[in-house]
Amino acid sequence: MSTTEEVHAPRTLRSREELPETMAAVLLTGHGGLDKLEYRTDVAVPRPGAGEVLIQVAAAAINNTDINTRIGWYSKAVGAGTNVGGAAGFDDITNSDATWSGEPLSFPRIQGADACGHIVAVGKGVPEERIGDRVLVRNMLRTYVGYRPHECWTFGSECDGGFAQFAVAPARETHAVVSDWSDEELAAIPCAYSTAENMLHRANVGSERILVTGASGGVGLAAVQLAKRRGATVVAVCSPEKGAQVLAEGADQVIDRGADLFAALGRNSMDVVLDIVGGTQVPRLLELLRPGGRYAIAGAIDGPLAEVDLRTVYLKDLQLIGCTFQDDAVFENLISYIQRNEIRPVVSKTYPLADIARAQEDFLAKKHTGKLVLLPPTTSSTSTETKAPQ
Repeated sequence: MSTTEEVHAPRTLRSREELPETMAAVLLTGHGGLDKLEYRTDVAVPRPGAGEVLIQVAAAAINNTDINTRIGWYSKAVGAGTNVGGAAGFDDITNSDATWSGEPLSFPRIQGADACGHIVAVGKGVPEERIGDRVLVRNMLRTYVGYRPHECWTFGSECDGGFAQFAVAPARETHAVVSDWSDEELAAIPCAYSTAENMLHRANVGSERILVTGASGGVGLAAVQLAKRRGATVVAVCSPEKGAQVLAEGADQVIDRGADLFAALGRNSMDVVLDIVGGTQVPRLLELLRPGGRYAIAGAIDGPLAEVDLRTVYLKDLQLIGCTFQDDAVFENLISYIQRNEIRPVVSKTYPLADIARAQEDFLAKKHTGKLVLLPPTTSSTSTETKAPQ
């Protein structure tokens, strides 16, 4: 290996005139179960508009947000955790609030909040010199909402995303990456790592004692690595069989997710809690925090409803921090961490894009550590229309 450009050159770098008319992509045809994912090879290749780039996708990771959006879990009609409806969907949702933004989704939609690939065409106003760049797309897009505070689109939700051979994204939010990482590793970064970094950023975490729930998953493991980078002492909650790997990624202590955290750690023992699990454990997590402690939440895979004693919140002067919108610095920081090799994601398994249903089933089973990644076919290997395996 002499240069990263040689190792990671685009597989089929094309001029604008050579771009195919159709591509392979997974269409989400409505809210519901895995049967709503339709793999096709006759989807029109998008063309970049002014200020946009066209990316030939090399890899795209799977995230909870993809599944939550598919099943309509964000609807206030749903009170259960993601896994309850992850494969089959929910019988009763209200489409009007079934997305994270609260705005109805347009179908069909190409999902995929993560995309690593190469720029193969540019729209008006974008320098042609960007063609050939290996890139990551910021998953929380601000371009389409005029960079208004606390507003954004999710790549693969309010616009088409990375579960395809080609994807369009704003040039301003498509970041060139110079790294010797594989495409699969880079694809593991955008959604999970920006979520984790945003929690740390919003909670202003430093050399403190923090607790991370769901620490073996994509966001949780990212939070462990990123918190250690900031000098924190990390207590990680995960299943016992994954504890050794979580420790290897930087956790100082691992606690069984089935244990009584209050008994194991004690009241007022934590400066910060980073929670992506939610559910009935939230009251205990708040008791773990010292007076003036911070509780940051960016997910609720065990359930969106928790009964909180407000006396705990105000008598202990706790800060409760919801973490969705991301300051520009969050993604920019991640790119710099990658290029300085200060972090490294764990990719457990890759799948052909056509096997998205199986990949999501494995994701829901939670037997892996880190990330699962989809690989689109090369443009020469697409064939006829087919449904994703159920």
